[in-house]
Amino acid sequence: MNKDPSNMLIRIAEIEIFNDYIDQYLEILKEESEASVRLEPGVLCIYPMQESERPDQIRLLEIYADSTAYQSHLKTPHFLKYKTSTLHMVKSLALIDMKAIDGESMSKLFAKINTLD
Repeated sequence: MNKDPSNMLIRIAEIEIFNDYIDQYLEILKEESEASVRLEPGVLCIYPMQESERPDQIRLLEIYADSTAYQSHLKTPHFLKYKTSTLHMVKSLALIDMKAIDGESMSKLFAKINTLD
């Protein structure tokens, strides 16, 4: 796996969920994001968030070591289960590719999080 921060694939996923499915979607998403980070070395971060004022609006910060790690992620059983079981719950989806301004600071961020208890 490539450790060069300039090779990271960084994405913001903007997802709108139909109101009837919010609770069910969140359960499935939490399961998928936890499994991805735990089981896949190339998944550095999948951090799901929900807008406070509009609970149907979900955002994910996704950080992969590189595009190979991302392509591998798309083929995992936990991702495929998430995708097939939530497809009818998603009203809209936008994937926005991002570029790190200071990729070198990423390791410091994760190290700092690990010191919080």
